[in-house]
Amino acid sequence: MGDMPEAKGGRGAQLKHTGLRSGWTTGACATAATTAAYTALLSGEFPDPVTITLPKGQTPAFALAVEALDAGAGGPRSATAGVVKDAGDDPDVTHGALVRATVRVLPAGSGVVFRAGPGVGTVTRPGLPLDVGEPAINPVPRQMIREHVARVAAAFGGGGDVEVTVSIDHGEEIARSTWNPRLGILGGLSVLGTTGVVVPYSCSAWIDSIRRGVDVARAAGRKHVAGCTGSTSEKTVVREHGLPEDALLDMGDFAGAVLKYVRRHPVDRLTICGGFAKLSKLAAGHLDLHSGRSQVDKGFLAELAVRGGAGPGLSARVAGANTGLAALELCAGAGVPLGDLVAAEARAQALLVLRGAPVEVDVICIDRAGNVVGRG
Repeated sequence: MGDMPEAKGGRGAQLKHTGLRSGWTTGACATAATTAAYTALLSGEFPDPVTITLPKGQTPAFALAVEALDAGAGGPRSATAGVVKDAGDDPDVTHGALVRATVRVLPAGSGVVFRAGPGVGTVTRPGLPLDVGEPAINPVPRQMIREHVARVAAAFGGGGDVEVTVSIDHGEEIARSTWNPRLGILGGLSVLGTTGVVVPYSCSAWIDSIRRGVDVARAAGRKHVAGCTGSTSEKTVVREHGLPEDALLDMGDFAGAVLKYVRRHPVDRLTICGGFAKLSKLAAGHLDLHSGRSQVDKGFLAELAVRGGAGPGLSARVAGANTGLAALELCAGAGVPLGDLVAAEARAQALLVLRGAPVEVDVICIDRAGNVVGRG
């Protein structure tokens, strides 16, 4: 991303070759809002647009949507600035959210103290890169904010000792559609970002949530976790194994992300549970199960069916089936255990990715109704 053009007015930059616009993380927005607020607190004027420097050197400028000085007898006591998050062309749930920062001067030697305002969550469980009780402002955004506070202090003669309260309008409501409640981040969203840039459809936030889910489960002493492709497979795992919520990983299409992270951070047992068609992709060696990036290989299913006793006629019908579930039904009618064969092959692929990590693996394939159609 180092060759990204500079963005003006907070608008995302065009990604080369893709035609898609990148955007800015909540961490970048919070940094911009903090920079504008602290500048106004020291100078009496809000810079609009406000320009910040991201970790890789980009210098986007953000238009201010909110600016307010809380004036006192001896000068302003606090200042608030807000910017609207532009996630570019990424389907980010926080796109369009208003990110505010309120800055208040603290006594000398206090440093930069972070607070969670309305819409920003608080950490309530161990296992995350923040201590319990801390506002859910991740380490890289914290460092970006500290650096920009120091720059503003140097430019305008401030001490750099401030309280920064970050809030996100409607953040508590938006957070219900994220992993935060399951990770023990309560009351709102997390302020995220490692580069400040949102790459469209990189799904980095989802994959990061998978990793944090493993961390939280391990910190809670869970020995058995489950990567599930959706809510139906989660219900199946709970029914089968009685796992608590903090042991359930919303894997979605990212089987590879779960397996690679568990390889580096092992648990005693990993259950992978999902729809038959999706897990047939894993069985065929695909680690990204999204329909736009991998397809059900009916020829592969036909080969498995032959391995399970299917004759030439049934094998041909499986190869020509419209869907994976149709192939499953054809085999079920003939007594060929295609579901078990797919589950076993998916388990074998998972073990290949784990590369000998001390993790016991089992796989459960289900149909759309949540009925178990294969075990491996």
